Amino acid sequence: MRLTKNQITDQNKSGLDSHQDSFDFLSEKLAKNHHDIDQILTKINAFQVAIPSWALGAGGTRFGRFSFFGEPSSIEQKIDDIGVIHSLTQTAGAISLHIPWDKPSDYTAIKQKADELNIKFDAVNSNTFQDQKDAKKSYKYGSLSNVNQAVREQAIQHNIDVIGIGDKLGSESLTVWLADGSCFPGQNNFQTALQNTQDSLKEIYKSLPSDWSMLIEYKPYEPNFYSTVIQDWGTSFMLANACGDRAFTLVDLGHHLPNTNIEQIVSILMLKGKLGGFHFNDSKFGDDDLTVGSIKPYALFLIFNELVYGMQNNPQNPDLAWMIDASHNLKDPLEDLIQSLEAIQEAYAKALLVDQQTLRTAQLENDVVSCQEILQGAYRTDVRPLLEKARLLSGGALNPIEAYRKLDVRGKLIDERGKNTTATGL
Repeated sequence: MRLTKNQITDQNKSGLDSHQDSFDFLSEKLAKNHHDIDQILTKINAFQVAIPSWALGAGGTRFGRFSFFGEPSSIEQKIDDIGVIHSLTQTAGAISLHIPWDKPSDYTAIKQKADELNIKFDAVNSNTFQDQKDAKKSYKYGSLSNVNQAVREQAIQHNIDVIGIGDKLGSESLTVWLADGSCFPGQNNFQTALQNTQDSLKEIYKSLPSDWSMLIEYKPYEPNFYSTVIQDWGTSFMLANACGDRAFTLVDLGHHLPNTNIEQIVSILMLKGKLGGFHFNDSKFGDDDLTVGSIKPYALFLIFNELVYGMQNNPQNPDLAWMIDASHNLKDPLEDLIQSLEAIQEAYAKALLVDQQTLRTAQLENDVVSCQEILQGAYRTDVRPLLEKARLLSGGALNPIEAYRKLDVRGKLIDERGKNTTATGL
């Protein structure tokens, strides 16, 4: 299924007058505060977030999975679904593949389809947290950290194979997330596990094309609940340094213990030139993988404030890879992703309104009250008219969720694919 520009234009007609009134009011207010509206709109339009190939179907829990029907059963259909999201939002211009869940069979056809929808291939993701069909060795007791060299070699080769797949598609980075760890004290030797992991990552790093980067993810617990080999940003940072200049830390918002100061982590990594990318989601208790901005929107804004500062002041840090990594247990996955994209853009737009120079002056003067007022002033600004204008300028929908429903996208997907299709992935 594909949406046409005429369909989206027709959906926008009824809301244009109301939008223009809201935009004029906001832009006049921002102009008085010396904000460059055109520059902000340009930055919002340029901010693209990758959609993971595994997020187009219903998510699951340990106890069950409930379909939304019309799910994409092939990588081609997943790209089509991202095309729908991108048509409506103009912010989902990339796909991130998870191998072997979504291994292409016809690279030329896949690239052509993505090109037609103006979708690029973002980081490719390896999978050594599950045993794959016909695999000779099991990852039950770890992969890159395993005490068995043959298991480690199998995991290393899988990552090298994933690099080869991504290279054919035009991707330029590999994301490595390990489930490796232990559930009981004494099960693993911590030092051996870490050393094996470092040695394995260095072998994978050697196979990177010269223009590629490697993103090393971390997580404090789950599926192992006593120890995780790459348990925090410091361990990821250390491993990235050991691998080389093109290895970086990847931050997943759900991969932290409760109340962790993620914005401080972001700031430090950018200062050191080692922040490689983000996986966006939200949580209340742990790695809940909920819709971005649905639980802690102010925390998301504070993170983006540090990101904006870093992008302006840390040229030593590379351009970042942005991706949503959420699970859709109750919502239509496409609607959930659209809501997440809106929340990300909203937090980014608000962060762009922070007067960094004035904030810096207040910080140097230890004016704590002014610092808080500056941040909260930007956060309390309703930037939705800016997002609407940015979408209009690039051919998107004023209200993507409303357009999605009025165009009955899910109904049409069910008509095309039926009710019994199931997307690959978790």
